[in-house]
Amino acid sequence: MRSVRFLATAFAGRLRPGRGEGGAVQCTAMAAAAETVRRPSLLGVGTVVWLSSELMFFAGLFAAYFTLRAENLVWPPEGVELATLRTTAATGVLVGSSFTMHVAVRAAERGDRSLAVRWLLVTAGLGALFLTNQAVEYVELPFSISTHAYGSIFYLMTGFHGLHVLGGIAFMLAVIGAVGGRSAAPVGPGVTVCAYYWHFVDVVWVAMFATIYLLR
Repeated sequence: MRSVRFLATAFAGRLRPGRGEGGAVQCTAMAAAAETVRRPSLLGVGTVVWLSSELMFFAGLFAAYFTLRAENLVWPPEGVELATLRTTAATGVLVGSSFTMHVAVRAAERGDRSLAVRWLLVTAGLGALFLTNQAVEYVELPFSISTHAYGSIFYLMTGFHGLHVLGGIAFMLAVIGAVGGRSAAPVGPGVTVCAYYWHFVDVVWVAMFATIYLLR
């Protein structure tokens, strides 16, 4: 009986290290999985850095505007008449495009390529409508970029923002070309980054519109 107990104890002792090794492997795998979950997306980090640099650029333009406004007794100069009512409508169009972009993101998250492409096209169309109003206003304005300080900062601020809107439209068309049709490219990441950029452009314009057209 004692020999039997000795053999059983020795056999059980051999099994315990095996279980311990298995538990260690399991714990290591769980730690690696947790580390993977906590690790930020490189695409997300890159987007944040990119938009942060854009924010600093526009902050410089706003700083220049308010500096010029403080240095001039009459602001805006006499004879400056902006199409405030029409630009208000164009601002509503641009803000509305953020909602259509949000719908495109939701469709992309569900993997619905055709619906995501459709709403991206709608968003691009609204952006083009906004740019059309800006082009018409440039033609109608009685001053140019070299007329006075107000004209310089007005064209710089609205012009650079218009270029960003144009870049956003080109970005959307590139995403549509990448994920549309029979492409096997993942639809979610591209649409999401495009949406981040477009929302940023919209927010910047709302601040710019309030500064130039409302506060004056």
